[in-house]
Formats: sequence, structure tokens, C-alpha cells
Amino acid sequence: MREGAGILVRTCADVQPAEHVVVVTDPERLAIARAVAEAVLEAGAVPSIVLPPKRSIDNEEPGAAVAAALSAADVAFLPVTLALAHTRAVREAIGAGARVLSMTAFTERMMREGGLFTDFRARKPLCDAIAARLTAGGRLRVTNPAGTDLTMSLQGVTGNSHACLLDGPGFSAVPNIEANCAPAQGTAEGVFVCDGSIPYYGVGPIREPVIFRISKGFVTDIEGGDQAAFLAELLARQDDPWVYNLAQFAFGLNPACTEFTGEMLNDEGVNGTVHIGIGTSANLGGTVSAKTHFDAINWAPTVWIDEGPVLFEGEILI
Repeated sequence: MREGAGILVRTCADVQPAEHVVVVTDPERLAIARAVAEAVLEAGAVPSIVLPPKRSIDNEEPGAAVAAALSAADVAFLPVTLALAHTRAVREAIGAGARVLSMTAFTERMMREGGLFTDFRARKPLCDAIAARLTAGGRLRVTNPAGTDLTMSLQGVTGNSHACLLDGPGFSAVPNIEANCAPAQGTAEGVFVCDGSIPYYGVGPIREPVIFRISKGFVTDIEGGDQAAFLAELLARQDDPWVYNLAQFAFGLNPACTEFTGEMLNDEGVNGTVHIGIGTSANLGGTVSAKTHFDAINWAPTVWIDEGPVLFEGEILI
């Protein structure tokens, strides 16, 4: 895993000598955390590995001590089983000047092959261009052959370019390469059919399409087979209406991610796909903090921003 750890430390996070680096992890990802820490040492920086108390769901807050460690760091790596990316702790660390690299549900396979070994700098201009289109646009529509037809306003929205490269305070997940935004609150209307993957909560690649019916920016119904029923029950148990918020729209842009494996940051980066995020939007430019956040990805989308096509059946047109 040494080569992959070197890419994370030197290319993605640009770790410099004497910087303080926090690696937040858990027992399942400890081997990956140690590989990253060794690469940090080789870069001349100072690593600390932090294991927070066990959490029960993706994007649950990690506790005050972990939050303090993140806010004190120059760089933070997050090879965790349950996501931390959409938490207040991460948002405050970025506000304090940290460079935060999310590695949710990273596997040893991902450290050795696949999306991590693409040319991030070569892909960055495309990622930046799509983020700029999201910022400049007024309205977005997405369809796909499985039955998706969803619209949302982009008024007042700022697009985010997450190209897996951090040269200043900020956030990126790796290796998914995505351009994303938090749509204008309360404006999403229509149907999103997930026929690709929901790489959260153990759902993984989709066996039977999961249909999200959306009105006024909230998921009002989740239909499909056993995976849909599991997800609907899990969200209902949270007793939080904001877990149904349409929080995110994103484009997957990593050419080395080609199929859904159930590995979160592989699946979200599959080139030419899109995903919606549901729940917390605060770390994406929105205002909502919910008990959780998850993404749903579909195949072969066609996307228009205003009247201009950005994707056609999964082919990138920019």
C-alpha cells in the first residue's frame, strides 16, 4: 500500500515538512491509517492516529475530542468505515485552516489499484469547468433510461470542484473526482431512479432500481425492492425530517473508476455518472445539518444546465 499512501500524502494533500497531520480511523481501517502515517513521516511531517468512539451511522458526529484534534491539524485524513465528511467537526476543521481528505470505507484494494492511480491534475480542468457551470446556471434537469426526470434550481448556488487535490484549506474526497453543489433549498421536483449504487449502510450495487420521489426539495417516497425497503426503514428510525432533504447533485469524473464495486469513493467517482446526496448539505454550501447523509448513483444520465447539455447518456460533453 506504500505507493497509494504516497499519492495520498504527497499528491492529494500536499503534505509539507513539520506539518501536523491527524489520521482519524477505526479498527477496520487501521492498516490503511498506518500506511498513510508512514508516508506522512517520510514527507517529514508529524502524524497522529486517532480512533474515535464507535459511531452508529454515516456522518454522525465523532465527539468533542476528535473534533478538537481535527481543528488543530494542518492536514486530516479520514480512512473511516462510517463517513465523517458531512459533519460539523469537519466543517469546523476546514474553517480553522485544515486540508481534509475524506477516505470513507477505503479498502486495501483501493490503495493498490483503481481510481487512486489516475492523473488528478489532468482531470482538474474538467472538474473546475463543470463546477463553474453549476455556479453560473439557473436550472438543472437530469434524466436517465431507467426513468429519472428531476429538476432543481441553481439560483444562488456555488459549484464545488473536488478534484482530489488540496493546496490550501478545504475538503476533497478521494479518489472519486466530482463536481457538485447543494441545489437551491426546496426546489427539487420529480423522480430520481437509482440503478447504480447506494454505497452507504451496506446497501451497495443496486439489484432492483430504487425510486426516490421528490417534492419541494424533500424525498417523499422510496420505492423498489428489499434495498429500498431497508433504506426507507433506516431513515424513518432517525426521527429527523431533514434526513429526507435533497442535499447534493454531483457528477462522477474519474476515468479510472469504471464499475460499481460497493466501495463508496469508487462508486461516486464512476466516470459519466451522477448522484444525488440526501440529508446534510452544510458541507457543500447548503444550510441543512441532518443526522446522516448518503448518496444514490445512476447509470447513463443526461444532464442539462439551463439549455446546455453537460452529459448525454453518460458521455461528458464539456
